[in-house]
Amino acid sequence: MTRILAALSAASFLACASAPAKKPAAPPSPAMPDTTLLSRWTGPYGGVPPFDRVRVQDLAPALDAAMASCRRDVQAIAADPVPPTFENTLAALERAGRGLENVQTIFGVWASTMSSPEFQAVEREVAPKLAAFSDEITQNERLFRRIEAVYEARERSGLTPEQQRLVWLQYTTFVREGAKLDAAGKARVAAVNQRLATLYTQFGQNVLKDEEEYAVILPSEADLAGLPASLRAAASAAAEERAQQGKWAIGNTRSFVEPFLTYSTRRDLREQVWRNFVSRGDHRDARDTNAIIAEILKLRAERARLLGYPTHAHWRLEHSMAKTPERAMALLEAVWTPAVARVREEVAEMQAVADREKAGFRIAPWDYRFYAEKVRKAKYDLDDEAVKPYLELEHLREGMFWVAGELLGLSFAPVSGVPVYHPDVRVWEVTDRKSGKHVGLWYFDPYARKGKRSGAWMNAYRRQERMDGEVTTIVSNNANFVKGAPGEPVLVSWTDAETLFHEFGHALHGLASDVTYPSLSGTQVARDYVEMPSQLLEHWLPTPEVLTRFARHYRTGEPIPPALVERIEKASTFNQGFKTVEYLASALVDLKLHTAPDASKIDPVAFEKDTLAAIGMPAEIVMRHRTPQFQHVFAGDGYSAGYYSYLWADTLTADVYEAFTEGKGPYDAEVAARLRKDLLAPGNTVDPGEAYRAFRGRDAKIDALMRMRGFPVPATGTAGSAPAAPAKSGR
Repeated sequence: MTRILAALSAASFLACASAPAKKPAAPPSPAMPDTTLLSRWTGPYGGVPPFDRVRVQDLAPALDAAMASCRRDVQAIAADPVPPTFENTLAALERAGRGLENVQTIFGVWASTMSSPEFQAVEREVAPKLAAFSDEITQNERLFRRIEAVYEARERSGLTPEQQRLVWLQYTTFVREGAKLDAAGKARVAAVNQRLATLYTQFGQNVLKDEEEYAVILPSEADLAGLPASLRAAASAAAEERAQQGKWAIGNTRSFVEPFLTYSTRRDLREQVWRNFVSRGDHRDARDTNAIIAEILKLRAERARLLGYPTHAHWRLEHSMAKTPERAMALLEAVWTPAVARVREEVAEMQAVADREKAGFRIAPWDYRFYAEKVRKAKYDLDDEAVKPYLELEHLREGMFWVAGELLGLSFAPVSGVPVYHPDVRVWEVTDRKSGKHVGLWYFDPYARKGKRSGAWMNAYRRQERMDGEVTTIVSNNANFVKGAPGEPVLVSWTDAETLFHEFGHALHGLASDVTYPSLSGTQVARDYVEMPSQLLEHWLPTPEVLTRFARHYRTGEPIPPALVERIEKASTFNQGFKTVEYLASALVDLKLHTAPDASKIDPVAFEKDTLAAIGMPAEIVMRHRTPQFQHVFAGDGYSAGYYSYLWADTLTADVYEAFTEGKGPYDAEVAARLRKDLLAPGNTVDPGEAYRAFRGRDAKIDALMRMRGFPVPATGTAGSAPAAPAKSGR
């Protein structure tokens, strides 16, 4: 049931971009719902989602019927006259709502990848109703008393450690959602949650519209100065999609904006493209998100107080590895100072180049990527366009599969005949390399399209479990690469290649799961731990074993030259000031917004400006996600007060990778076996701090992170800011 509550309150995907958090329910409908969406998944591999039979008009009534079925399951458990036990209460809850989970999965796929105006209308209508249903479950007094009774007897009932962990998780989830409040408190929390669900949906849809509708149209060849051929082709295709034949369009998404800012020699157009992108949700029009944000902050603060927490951040972080916003803030601030110092050095180098060229201006945010690329070429003789011909999407995918085989013993084979929701989506079967045993399915949806939110993320369509027999997982990776012309390969940047490996790391976390109960499976772990496996896998991209096999020229098939690999290695810490500061600024603003003493009076625009000034934000950089478009934080609760988790997890990641390098190297079989056994397979069956200590023999230190980013290591080693031993969550 915890997984159902998670699905009701947050999208079940892990993202580098946003993730809507209150996903819809269904309004009553006089029509009978299509039983396709309500039925158990059928077909090969233990059943697969019936994506080919989905109609938008069926989603709301199917969700309504699935909630009704789940409600009956829950009521039967709550009304059971037999005294509560683990089996008749906790295990029964795990079995409840399977149909709702399946419909929710399909709805979530449409919300993130097939969001047509027709679908968005349904989403707006049903979002608050699903929030209400979630509260109906957690506020069920009779159900909670049964869970509480099992919880209080958990240590003397002969339960396994995994069962005790599940009991703890269920009990604390219900308490944290308001199960112990009086009637008035419960009613108000429910009202707040329903309103938040509406606001989250509004926010996400407004940002999506600004991404889809704002584009810079380039009418002449002169406007393309400096752009590589691949970006020109993509811009031409984007213009045709907008009925602007013979012109070029720079879309308002990261996959268009970042390469344009890197290569365009037209400073006036760089500024125009940059302003469009950083102003998403902030145009003072009908889609402006600032009023939505202000109301979200006010409601979150009220809910936290009702639940007994001083701030929303304290509520959100209670079961994280950080435990408190103060500990999370300490880590961010420990890295902020050296990162800003590095930015000053980077800006000085870029300004020197601009001055030699007699540019006549100071470096501005729309100049940073352009001049950073010039510095990189001069300093390391490294041109991203020289690397891209070796980074062909399909070759990189094969490289990811190879790494999964070397580290986890997994094999991937393409399958046909499995329904997909769009022709771009392909499916692979995953098996154990030694035994040949089926492990799961991996879906891949790599290309940008209208109605698909920006960024990259991982989904779990079905989670591994073995409650009533072996159930294998189904996972997906989703990205927004610009699709080439028919028959043309898709070449990606080094940064995009890192993102590809990152999201695949999430998928491997799900595929490696080895637990009994679905609520503890795979990536259903603390937010500041879940990014560790994904960020970890990025470290295998630059290994010679991957580059020599899979970084091959898309035309000649020649492997990437060793000299080019060496230059990539030497430049590994290049521009880390920029990358770290743009991220940290977003994480710091997120935490400060959600620990503000009076959230009811926050003006988001003024708060962002004042906070950045107070922390000394370099004028040449903006937040990676400005507040008006910060979907991680305001399209749902998923990463709210939790964007810091990428840095927390990267501290773990750097330390884990050093366990390999301290051994026999990145492909050390013994370390890889421990990685799977201690950090990936257990899911949420153990406290993440305990899992980490089982793997490393100690807590993580910040030293490895600082070395990896090329920053000075604090004299005290951990500087008191590394993810040291958190308080045990109990079992």
